Formats: sequence, C-alpha cells, structure tokens
Amino acid sequence: MLAGLTNVTFEFGSRILFENATWHIQPNERIGLVGFNGTGKSTLLKLLVGQYSASEGTVERSRTTTIGYLHQDLLSFDTSETILQVAMGAFERVLQLEKEIEELGHELERTGDEATLIAYTDRLHEMDTLDGYTIQHRTEEVLQGLGFENAALSRPYKEFSGGWRMRVLLAKMILQAPDLLLLDEPTNHLDLPSIEWLEKYLIHYQGSVVIVSHDKYFLNRMVTKIVEVYQRQLHIYNGNYDFFQKEKEIRSDLQQRAYENQQDYIRQQERFIERFKAKASKAAQAQSIAKRLDRLDRVEEVIVERPDIRINFQVDKVPGKVLVELKHITKKFGDNTIVENTGAEIDRGDKIALIGANGKGKSTLLRIIAGIEPFEGDRRWGHNVEESFYAQHQLESLGLNNTVLDEMKTCGAQKTELELRTLLGCFLFSGDDADKKIKVLSGGEKARVALAKTIVSKANFLMLDEPTNHLDMHSVDLLIDALNRYQGTLIMVSHDRYFISKVANRIWEIDEHAIKVFDGGYEEWVAWKERMARNQAATAAAARQEKKAERKAEPAPASKQETPAPKPVANAPINKEAKKELQKQQKLFKELEQKIEDLNKKKAEQEALLAAPETYADKNKFVATETSLKTINASLKTLTAEYEVAFEKVMELEEQANK
Repeated sequence: MLAGLTNVTFEFGSRILFENATWHIQPNERIGLVGFNGTGKSTLLKLLVGQYSASEGTVERSRTTTIGYLHQDLLSFDTSETILQVAMGAFERVLQLEKEIEELGHELERTGDEATLIAYTDRLHEMDTLDGYTIQHRTEEVLQGLGFENAALSRPYKEFSGGWRMRVLLAKMILQAPDLLLLDEPTNHLDLPSIEWLEKYLIHYQGSVVIVSHDKYFLNRMVTKIVEVYQRQLHIYNGNYDFFQKEKEIRSDLQQRAYENQQDYIRQQERFIERFKAKASKAAQAQSIAKRLDRLDRVEEVIVERPDIRINFQVDKVPGKVLVELKHITKKFGDNTIVENTGAEIDRGDKIALIGANGKGKSTLLRIIAGIEPFEGDRRWGHNVEESFYAQHQLESLGLNNTVLDEMKTCGAQKTELELRTLLGCFLFSGDDADKKIKVLSGGEKARVALAKTIVSKANFLMLDEPTNHLDMHSVDLLIDALNRYQGTLIMVSHDRYFISKVANRIWEIDEHAIKVFDGGYEEWVAWKERMARNQAATAAAARQEKKAERKAEPAPASKQETPAPKPVANAPINKEAKKELQKQQKLFKELEQKIEDLNKKKAEQEALLAAPETYADKNKFVATETSLKTINASLKTLTAEYEVAFEKVMELEEQANK
C-alpha cells in the first residue's frame, strides 16, 4: 500500500466531512475522486499529504512513498527563473551532482589526489545511473507536450499567466515521477492537444494516480476505479466514470428500497411497543423489541444532495437569420499571425464550439466577434442582435462591495429574489453563500458569479470563454441542459470534450491562420478528422510505393543495387557449393526485404491511427494501437539487423562463387 485512510473522521467545526472512512491506494492504480463541490475531495487529498490531520482514525503513508500534489494553491509560487529552470528543478539530485562533479574536477586538476579521484568517479557513476545527462531533453519534451513553444522555454516564469504557470508546475511534478500523483483539476488550464498528451503520458506512468476532475471524457480515458465522497463516506467502484454512474444508480435504488423496508419494519415494531408496553403479559416483549430497535444498524435514506434545478433563459428579441458576418479578418501580435484574411458567419440557431490548440487564437477570435479586440477586416452585426459575453476578464467588472445576490440584481433580468437564489444554487452558491461579498470570493467563485450573470441576461447571442472551468459535474450537466433548451445562438471556447459534444452543432477550427467550418457535432468532427488522417496516410503510403516501384524499374549502378547479383567471370571455374549457398542466401535476402516492406506499410497505418484525434478518445483503441506500433518497431529492428547480416553474407558468397 502506498497511502490510505483507516476509519478516518474529519470535521470542520461542527460539520463532519468524513466519518469512519477507509480507503487504501495500491501501486499502479488509476483512481478518479468524485463528489459534489463542498463534499471534501480536496480536503481528502490534503489529509493524504499531511496538510490536515484526522479527528479520529489513521492516515497511513509508506515511509518510502513519494507523493506529488498538484493544486491551485501552488500558483502563489513566483520566481525570476526561466520555465525550463523551474521544471528542471524536478531533478534536484542531478543538479546537485553537476555542481559536485564540477567542483571535484577543479580539485582533481589542482591536486591529483586519489581520494578526490574516487569521489569524482563515484559522482560520475551516480550521474550515469540517474540518466542525468538527458534531463534538459526530457524537460523540454514534457514542456512541449504541455503546449510550450521552444522560444518560450527561456522566458522567466513570472511573465506567464496562472494557467501557463500551472502547466510548468505540472511538468515539474511529472518529471519528479513520484510513487503517488495527486492531481486536483489538472485539465482546467490545458487545451485539447495538451489534454491528449497528458492522457498518453499518464496511461504509461509507472506510479499510481488520483485525479479530481469534472471532465468525464478525461476520467473515462484515465481511471479504472472511482472513489465517490457521498454521505460522509467513501464509496468505491471498480470501473471508469460511465461504469460508476450506472452502478451508483443501481446501488442507490437498492439502498432506497432497503431504507423503505427497514422503515416499514421500524413502524410495525414501534406500533407493537406503543400498544403493549403497558400490558403486563406483553411488557417484557415490548421492552425487548425496543432494545432491539436501539441496536438496529440504520440504513440511510438516499438523499439527492444537489436537486435537478432547471436553468431557464428568457430571450426578448428574435434576431435576423445572420447574427455575425466576418470577412477578410486578419489579426497579428507583432510577428505572430493569429488569423489572416479569413471569414465565416454565425447563423440564427448555431451553437458553435471554437476549437484549436492554445496560442491558435480561440479567445482572440471570440473577442473580435464581441468587438473588444482590434483587428483588420470587416465584422458586421445582424438585425436585433443582443449579445452577452462571458470571459475571465469580466471578473474585474464585478462590484466588490456587492453581495452575490445584489450583483445578480444588477443584470436587469427582472427576476424575483427567490428566482435569483434558485439560479445561484445551480452555480454552487447555496443558502448564505448568496449573501457573501464579492470581495471575499475566490477567483473560481467570482467566475461562477460572472457566468450566472451571463446566463440570466435576456441576450439572444452568447459568447462563452471556458464556461465550465469552475463548475462541478452536476453543474456542468445543468448548464448543458439549459444551453440545449436555449432558443438563442451561441459560440463557445471550451476544453471540456463532454460539454462540447453535448452542446455544439457546428465546429469552428482555427488551423493554418484560418477559420475552418465543420457542419456537425464534436463526435462527427472527430470521426471526420480520423478519416482525413487515414486518407492522408494511405495517399502518402501509395506515393512511397510508387516512388519505390519507379526506383526498382530504373537500372541502378552495381554498387547501389538493392539485391547484389553474382558477376560470373568468363571461362572461370564455378565453386558449386558456394553457388548453392549463394542462391539460398539471396532467397533469404529477398524474403527479408519483402517482410520489411510489409511491416513499413503496417507501421504507416498504425502511425496514422495514432495521429487521429478519435484514437485518443478511446482508451482501449489507443492502447491497442500503441502496443501494435511498438511490436512492429521491435520486429523492424530485428529484421533490419538480419537484413544487414544477409547482405554481408551475399557479398561474401559472391566472391567465393566466382573464385
């Protein structure tokens, strides 16, 4: 066991978060930690790393277990070091060894002392054992996988925004390779390519991983066990998130039936006690039943902790057919071109997901559409368009001295206080939370207030930049339901693939500085991208085959012929044994050549599959494809070695046959 809890009870004041909770984390486990906001998921992680202490029970950690914990509080860290230096801090011992080796080297040059030489040799051996000479390459590889350009690696850490800083700290933690990795919402600051890279990396991670995330796609791809925080207990499900949802429904149904049956039994026994407790002949029996009820292990009722409240939109005006028209749009930041001479239009009823890697300009394009970002080209609003824009920068416009409820009243939505409180409940502000001042809220809470203000407006056109970042799964589901019933038009930027797949009916992808429009939902778009990747791979393979056939058809110089042919010398005696062996080796040589050619075809097919986005969305498919590719590469390596040996043998036998 790496770490775990045994009969742990934890309280905040009078509120009990966990009661007699037990959970043991074993090596090589992939665990999703789920539960409504406020149930204690982050608290549980802090118990595991020792930041909090249990009221009762024991928190266990193996003495040799190393734990990495990624959480939002890490953003308070600041430094003038480059992001490459910060991430390379993961290799603390290697960096220390580099200094020691340098110092010992100077000392050795000066004195030539034998003890110094031994110490110097020991350090070199340890450096080699730790693979210390590749740490910069490994660090660059991880940072690039998480979306950093090469040029950014030498920039100071303090110049980057919170989201990019979190990526650097994630890279450092991954490079440290702890036995147990605790990740609290790791995808919040990642774009889709970076999430896919992280999935690929973690699938092959040697340690155990515990993930808190509201991204259902990510959890389904990554975990094989779910731990749910529910009713002050930890409930364990052996499967991914989809399995957990189905199994939880079955368990809840069984628990509710058991509760109702037990309540019927209790009522019957209580009626008996009430009826006969004063009757002499039955008093002893009634008292015995009363004691039995006191000792009864009570089944808890299934309580819906977060009721399914519907978020309702009101749209005052119906816009024209075209809401926004973009023509010849160009946007550059210095030498960095975001989009160039591109265009598209947003029609009434469109629900568009704007997709592309970080740095491709998704948020910039959203601001261009909103009219708050300067650009070259033409953007035209349609008739009767009433827009509402949600983005992180709006947090600055919130009235700091307002309560959450008062801030909602500034929207002019003409909703009653009860309706506003109900809506705020969907955005995780329940009870007295609605009376908190804006200035005391966290960044995530302010973001939820700004989103609630956007939703409550009567706009017929919504622009949403990462709306799900600070919501739990239940709130995301409520928002999906609301946006599907929304009669207006919207365009959104989101890295949450589940959210996109449930809401969007069109996809805009920013690629090669242009807006590429796909008329269909996210899953259709992924399937289309996969088909395109397969077609490109097939076309490339066909082109390679055609070139190879052309090369074979052309006469090549003898020194460059693929299969060396014997050159009989006129009137020379033939060595029959050597000739026979030569023919055998030539046959083997051609067979190896054909096998290598076939394997290269298969390799191209598997590489095309591995490059397709759809493969990353299916864990089993990804693992099977990557395993197949590894097998092919291993076979190619073996066959190539045999091919080279056979080639040398043929050359040698040619000489013998013609002697």
